[in-house]
Amino acid sequence: MIGSALSAWLQESGLSRSSIGLFGSMFIAYSINFMWSPLLDRVKPPFLGQRRGWILSTQILIILACIGLAVIPVKEQLLLAGLIGFSLALFSATQDISIDAYRIDIIKPEEKDTLSAASAMATAGWWTGFGGLGAIPFFIADLPNWQWSEIYFVLAGIMALLALVVLVSEEPVTDREYRQQLAAKAYSEWQAASGALLDTRQKMLNWLLVTLVEPFRDFFQRNTFKLAFSILMFIFLFKIGEAFLGRMSIVFYKELGFSNSDIGSYSKLLTWWITIVFSVIGGMVNIRYGIYRGLMVSGIAMAASNLMFALMAQVGPDKALYAATIFVDGFTAAWSSVALVAFISLLCNQAFSASQYALMASLGVLGRTFMASSSGFLVDWMDGNWSAFFVLTAVMVVPSLIFLWTIRDHIGRLERGEYHNR
Repeated sequence: MIGSALSAWLQESGLSRSSIGLFGSMFIAYSINFMWSPLLDRVKPPFLGQRRGWILSTQILIILACIGLAVIPVKEQLLLAGLIGFSLALFSATQDISIDAYRIDIIKPEEKDTLSAASAMATAGWWTGFGGLGAIPFFIADLPNWQWSEIYFVLAGIMALLALVVLVSEEPVTDREYRQQLAAKAYSEWQAASGALLDTRQKMLNWLLVTLVEPFRDFFQRNTFKLAFSILMFIFLFKIGEAFLGRMSIVFYKELGFSNSDIGSYSKLLTWWITIVFSVIGGMVNIRYGIYRGLMVSGIAMAASNLMFALMAQVGPDKALYAATIFVDGFTAAWSSVALVAFISLLCNQAFSASQYALMASLGVLGRTFMASSSGFLVDWMDGNWSAFFVLTAVMVVPSLIFLWTIRDHIGRLERGEYHNR
């Protein structure tokens, strides 16, 4: 909705590469969603339960934002379009928190070995939306008498249908409230020991401490500062190269001469099926060989796959090479995503699954979003040298793999259950 489709709409409206890249800065919402994620652990909607209630609420707001983009003249009111797009990103980022927490909560503590399988399903599901359903706007755009604004009514309708799935899903059963009560009791005892009276103000302070402070204190308490720093830096850096490439990929395809239908067929539908297949395979590999090996090997493969795009820039609009590049890129992106999702899930305490997953996932998105927003400027600075740009994106993964190597023993101990995060 605010990625590929909006980029194509803006490109066809005549906006520059730099402007389109800056428009992508609305994805900063995914980088800061940890700021309100604790509320999703503590505030329970009056319907459907803790997780499903939040998911459905955000989906309704996404539908309204899509309708907003559909009814305004985007080219003439870029600021308003950007604000609506940013609000859509906020609602979507909140939905992500809820769904990630749902996935972690639905797995029982003794089923830790199924994290990679759940991560594979999550990755396949995400790509079903991005690649499968995401192809629909590009096919419609090439039909006669269809405008991009009208396509956003279709996207709103699709989201409305998907919201029905939430109604028939199972709400996870956890001991979250019990664990949060223990944390609140600990803060109360600490205040009593300091001579403070537990009046209404102190009780409110306790609620805020458990909601806003405890998830982050718990994470850093279970890891030394050095270890926590390495973990967070790896997550921050791992997908930066992929994000730089992804932010400019649609512009690259269109400048190379591919049609909207070509992009829909190859970049969306083909990637969709590749991702589903290799997400499952990647999950099986991670279960067999461990999350560390999965991350290291897929990271190296992800960097190497970016060189295929550099070759495309040299050869031109060759559909066979396009398909091969999409195949390799989809395979490596799926495997690396499954491994990363499983890794972050492994680090979470189930009592604060929304907060802690959002903290780490948003950190990864921060690297991808904040820095990748300059991708258009980088291509322009290189005078449109797409080959050099894609080679640079391949090099960007190296620092993250260095941090990954430093935490390899910790990952192994987590997988063996030597730490009781959950």
